[in-house]
This record gives sequence, structure tokens and C-alpha cells, in this order.
Amino acid sequence: MAVNSNIVGIVSDEFTNPNTVKLLNEVTRQLNARGLITLLLNANSRESYQSALHNAAQLPVSALVFLTSLFSDELSVAADILPQAKTVHLSHSASADANVVIADGYDAGAEMGLLLLSQGHQRFGFMHSQQNSATARQLDGFVASLQAEQKELKIELSAGGNDRELAYQAMMAYLKKTRAAERINALFCESDVLAFGALQAVRDFAQGAHVAVVGFDDVDEARASTWHLTSWAQRRDLLVAEALNRLLENRADTGNAWQQGELQVRHSHHGKHVPGEMSQCGCAIRH
Repeated sequence: MAVNSNIVGIVSDEFTNPNTVKLLNEVTRQLNARGLITLLLNANSRESYQSALHNAAQLPVSALVFLTSLFSDELSVAADILPQAKTVHLSHSASADANVVIADGYDAGAEMGLLLLSQGHQRFGFMHSQQNSATARQLDGFVASLQAEQKELKIELSAGGNDRELAYQAMMAYLKKTRAAERINALFCESDVLAFGALQAVRDFAQGAHVAVVGFDDVDEARASTWHLTSWAQRRDLLVAEALNRLLENRADTGNAWQQGELQVRHSHHGKHVPGEMSQCGCAIRH
């Protein structure tokens, strides 16, 4: 093994995000299976990040796994405080030098576009947590599938953060200010968390608003009868295995199986929620 101690730090600031929690569970499970110890570093500001790293420096930490990206200079800060620690990101990173292991959202976006087109939707939107390059692959795939059928993306909404309430407010504001004849009737959200907020806004707005909403991550709540959310399921087990192989063994898989996922088809892509209708949880389009 390439590490020189058995302690691996996990860095994140999004422990209320269900996708982060699922990633954390998978990372710790696989680290335990390798006989390694997990050190959790909860950092929600530059000060808390630096403080957590200084505290970690009292231990022989060999590596850091980032579940979220905090700052553009997060790796240089880590290198100053923990120069011996290798790093890997299981998220998009603001640092160009980061070793990033994430699913390729292009296929997810393309398949979501085809699914929504197959339902006869005509006006399409995309919701970001924040409008930056982090979701470019999802958006590119989505737009490409629409353009192939001579359709276009009508609106990009930004929630201002990966937060359900912010997504609710952004969607509600859009519905209130947009004439019914001009509103989108299908929305692809960067994450399930945003999709939950957007769906709730559509339901609360009522007034004949019917918008199909789909997400990305396939968190446990997506399967609930409350949402019947159609979503893209990442292979977290393969993503984490690839990240740890790179981090601990200097071994990278040149194939792309770990970047793929599964389209989980339920009900929300139809645009109407029918109480009591059975979801199609067992229907998955697999790569």
C-alpha cells in the first residue's frame, strides 16, 4: 500500500445533503474493509477548514478525501498544513490540480432529455445550485439531446445553493413571474435536493401548473411515494473504489465503468403527480 499510516481524513461541509451522507457511508465502509481509520473533518468556512487541518496535523494523516469542494486554494492550504497527505475529490473541485473522481453527467443529461422528449414536453429548463462549470456535463448532454430533436433549453434557473428551500423559492418565483403559456413544462435539476424543492413549488403554486421534474443522485427519498422522483443513480461503490485505488495504491482504472450510472424511471417526469399511483421504482435503464 502506498500510504504510510492508517488514518485517512474525510473533508466536507454538506452533511445535511443526503447524497453526501450516502458517499460518506460508502467511503467509510470501504476504508474499514481496507483496515484504515477514518478521521472526519467538518469544515463550513475557511477558518474551520484550516483549524480542522491543524488539528489533523497532530496525527499521522496519510490522505484526504474531499466530498465537497470548499475553496479554490483548498489544496494549497492542505499542502501547507499536511504536506505528506495525498488528496482525491469525490466532487467537482474549484482547483485545477485536483484528482477528481466523479460520474460523467453527460450521459445522464442526454438520457433525461430523451425521456422528457418521449413524454411530449415542449419547453425545457435546467436548475443549477449555482451557475458555474460544476454541472456543465449534465447540461451539455441535456441540451444536445434536445437539439437533436430541434428543441432548445428555454431557461436556466439558479437556486443559489444546493438547498431544498432555495430551490423552492427559485421555482416559485419563476412560476409567479412567467405567463402560463410561456412556462416550461419539464425541468432537469442538478440534484435530487433541488428537484424536491422545485416539485413542492409546482404543487403549492397549483393554478394549473404542470411541470415534469427530474433529478440527479437518486437519494433514498427519491423513491418515496411523496415524490416518485425520476433520477440518475450514480455508482457510488465504483466511484469510491476508484478514488481509494488512486489515493492509496497509485492505481487508476483507464476504463469508464465507474463514471456510468442508471436512469431510475418513476413518475415525476410525466408532469402530473397522481396521489396513490404506483411508482416504477423497479424500472431502470442500465448502462
